[in-house]
Formats: sequence, structure tokens, C-alpha cells
Amino acid sequence: MLTNRPKTKLLVDGGDPEETFRIKSLIGFVDGQTTNPSLIAKNPEIQKRLASGHQLSEQEEKDAYKKIVQSISPLVGDAGVSIEVFADLSSRAEEMLALGQEMFTWIPNAYVKYPCTHEGLRAAEMSVQKSIRVNITLCFSQEQAAAVYGATKGSKEPVYVSPFVGRLDDQGEDGMDLVRNIKKMYERSDGHVHVLAASIRTINHLLCSFLLGAELATVPSKVLQEWAAAGFPMPDQDFKYKAVDAKGKPLKPMPYKELDLNLPWDTFDLAHKLTTQGIQKFVADYRSTLRRSA
Repeated sequence: MLTNRPKTKLLVDGGDPEETFRIKSLIGFVDGQTTNPSLIAKNPEIQKRLASGHQLSEQEEKDAYKKIVQSISPLVGDAGVSIEVFADLSSRAEEMLALGQEMFTWIPNAYVKYPCTHEGLRAAEMSVQKSIRVNITLCFSQEQAAAVYGATKGSKEPVYVSPFVGRLDDQGEDGMDLVRNIKKMYERSDGHVHVLAASIRTINHLLCSFLLGAELATVPSKVLQEWAAAGFPMPDQDFKYKAVDAKGKPLKPMPYKELDLNLPWDTFDLAHKLTTQGIQKFVADYRSTLRRSA
């Protein structure tokens, strides 16, 4: 069991309450949890229902999601449970907000996840005005993170922005550079947006998240188990992050950009192919559990 907790809050990236309980038993605590349609589709109970030939209706899918997060909620700490709205590339902010408002009532420690798109940030802007806690997911650029800051100004609660490290690595870019760059950019901010390092694939990613001072990191149970088996190493003065892909090939650095956080949020370039692909993947996984196409 971990005796010296890192300053970075640890969240489990998954959709199975039993898995969350096992990790909590292993390391002694879990600060929070992130979920999404892909993880919920992999939930053992949902997989069991699908294997029996039972496709879910949209209401059954929503009810199952609610039941899952209600089981996870009491297991985690003050970083909460991030619940992702069901949204595709054509979803309007008003639709996302309506669903977000409903999901926010499911549990007392909810964070509503919106995609890092123009409509997603419009929904986030309206949400913080209603005191709904938000997590902006599928972030792949500094410009997107700058827009998150502007769109959520005035939030009474911490806002999470989730840069996806591993998916940038997959296309040959150093995803940890994005975490580093956002943290540097936010040094001149009011501090209301917290960086949640996401798409963590390795202990190397996790230790670098600690070193960079990410406020939070969401980590698959597999990596947390590997970290525990290694004796819960922490980065020391000799730690050097290995910026290589899964095959050991060096990753391309992501240069820092000087951006003015005081500019209107919708003036920043929000377009990123990985955000689009991420939404499409979540939609496909969500629809795979349904009786009919949404």
C-alpha cells in the first residue's frame, strides 16, 4: 500500500466498480474516476447482457451508466467521477447541456465531461454558470486548452482539462510535451483550470505527470497495478522522461506557443483530427450496445 501519496491526484480510468475497489484496496485510496462511452461499453455487466443477445435501448444504456457511476461514487475521493455526455459531431451545446444537467444529479461528486469542440465548450460555458462541475475531454493542443480556460472563467469549482498523452504518442508526437506546455501557459492564469493527464499508457507517463505537476492523472488499472508491483516509484532528481513510442522510436517534440489567455475563447483554433476521431470512436462504442442506430 502506498504510504506517501503524490501531490497529483490519482483517478482510475475505467467503467467497472469492482476494478475501482481492487485498486483502492491495492494502493489505499482512489481520488477519482473517469468514464466514457467506450469504457462503459466494456463494463462486465453490460458485456454479459450483450453476450446473452440483449441489446440495450437508449434508456437502458443511460440507466446502466447511472447505476455504474452510482456504484463508483462512494469509492472515490474529492476528484469525483467524470461522466461523459453522449455526443456526436453534430450535437448542439443545448443538447449536451440538457444531458449534462441530468447526469450531474446522478451522484454528489459528479463532473460532466464535454468534448473539446466549439459546441462542447459552449455547453461547458453554460454549465459553469449553473454551478455544474466540468471536465473537458479529448484535448490535443495548447489552443484547445486556452479556449477551455476562457470558456469556463468564473467557475466556482475546479475545471478539468484532459490532454490525451498516449494518443499523441501514437501519431509520433510527445504527448507529455502538451501537459508541460499547458502547465506553463496556465502559470499566468487564475488557477481555475486543473490539468488532468489522460490516456496514460505506461509508468513512464505516470511519473512524468508527477514531475510536471499535473494536478490530476487518470490511469488504467493495469498501469496502476504495474506501478504498485514496482514498489510505487516516484520521480527523483535523476528521473529523465523517455520520449519514445511503444517501439522505442523517438517522439517529435511539441513546441510551446505564446497564447493570450485573455482573448475570447472562440478565437482559438479548436480543430484537431484526434478530437474528431475520439468522438467518432466513443459514438461507435456507444451505438454498439444499442438495439438500433442512434
